[in-house]
Amino acid sequence: MARVAFITGAGRGIGEAIAKTLANVGHCVTVTARTEADVQRVADDIRTRGGEAIPIVCDVTQPDSIAAAVAEAQRAFGPITILVNNAGAGESHRFLGHDDALWQRMIDVNLNSVYHVTKAIAPMMVEAKWGRIINIASIASKVGGKYIAAYTAAKHGVLGLTRALAVELVSYNITVNAICPGYVDTPMTDWSIANIAQRTKMSEAEARATLEKISPQNRLITPQEVAAVALMLVGEDARGITGQAINVDGGTVMF
Repeated sequence: MARVAFITGAGRGIGEAIAKTLANVGHCVTVTARTEADVQRVADDIRTRGGEAIPIVCDVTQPDSIAAAVAEAQRAFGPITILVNNAGAGESHRFLGHDDALWQRMIDVNLNSVYHVTKAIAPMMVEAKWGRIINIASIASKVGGKYIAAYTAAKHGVLGLTRALAVELVSYNITVNAICPGYVDTPMTDWSIANIAQRTKMSEAEARATLEKISPQNRLITPQEVAAVALMLVGEDARGITGQAINVDGGTVMF
């Protein structure tokens, strides 16, 4: 059965892969992100392949922007019953002398956005008595890491919110789950690699190898691997899975 999906941060990386994967199986996809050219490109690609998609510019740190985007998506496709909270960003700083503005940015884009977007869309799922909420968290929602206090705190918050909503919404046939990737081969990781190279004087190839070695598989995860889990979670066969945090990390957190 075709559903209406709303995906944040869908202009590239994991969000783009999830948008295309859901569209490939017939779901109507709302592609949202801050950059108009990115969402237009992804939506055009989906439509070229025969899928249904609309591009909407949305800043998930601004509740007014979220409200406008959700209203536009509903006008285009009807009630939203699949939500993928993927938008996020990563910045690093040692905790001593930590910048307060950096802290607030990480909380706003990685945690507060999940709260505001879900709050805007969940009533439609309650009305439909069916829904799938997928929060793209991180292995940083389960373990700590040097120099990413703000990001780690935000992602731990996402996991806590996931579990709380799973309990609260279960009676409406709504499942709420998190996917927790390790380092994924995306533009966000490219930025991390460039930042490591600049700070350590490594080459970018050496910095990339450093991140690859964090995984026991000695590689970065692909966006499509995350999208495959998202596709599984939106299916009816996954109706018994809720409140879970599924690692896609090559075994990193086991070591």
